[in-house]
Amino acid sequence: MSPNRHERDSLDKTAISVIVPVYNESANIGAFLEHLLPIKNHCEIIIVDGGSGDNTAAQVQQKGFFVTRSPEKGRANQMNHGAALAGGDILWFLHADSIPPADPLSKIRSALAKGYDIGCFPIRFDSRHPLMFIFSFLSNNLRARLFNIAFGDQGIFLRKTLFTKLGGYATIPLMEDYKLSLDARAAGCRLALAKGKITTSARRYCKYGMLKTMWLMQGLQRRFCRGDDIEEIARAYDAR
Repeated sequence: MSPNRHERDSLDKTAISVIVPVYNESANIGAFLEHLLPIKNHCEIIIVDGGSGDNTAAQVQQKGFFVTRSPEKGRANQMNHGAALAGGDILWFLHADSIPPADPLSKIRSALAKGYDIGCFPIRFDSRHPLMFIFSFLSNNLRARLFNIAFGDQGIFLRKTLFTKLGGYATIPLMEDYKLSLDARAAGCRLALAKGKITTSARRYCKYGMLKTMWLMQGLQRRFCRGDDIEEIARAYDAR
């Protein structure tokens, strides 16, 4: 059911909390934060450090952003910690190696105003290699549109009430974003695709081989879905 005008007006004023997990991002954090400056005064931004050994946290503070340290390591723990501190009604989880589209806050609100409780952005990679174009097409049109599955590099956003209902991110060493999508789908939620595209780094594909990395990730997802031990899956990922 489409929201009425009163509901749309209310959503337009809904507070958004942006939660960014970081760990040893000193080489990239400055450039990333530049992309958040246009929205800095229009939402709550929480940078959650996972115990970096470099000056990531110091750079965040120097740029005038709020940074907190997660009591426990791991991206899932960091994002849950940020969500616990967040005051917004909408949570937007953003990776530090991703560049959001222009005017992302209005795009998030518009997507949720169509009757959704969770969504993400279509993705594109910062590489012009044809394979990366194919990978982004598969992510946007097959996984997201057909199967209601989003990964963290697509900038997952959802209502805080749903996040709480789902129990937040599972505290597992990887695929916490995949698990959240599966949990939301099991709860009957459809995934909204916001307008605009989020640009994310292709560094892991370039470093380990594009086809090899894609094949590995597909295999790990299948193992996860059939209930293989998550620690074994994490070791297989680390051994790539």
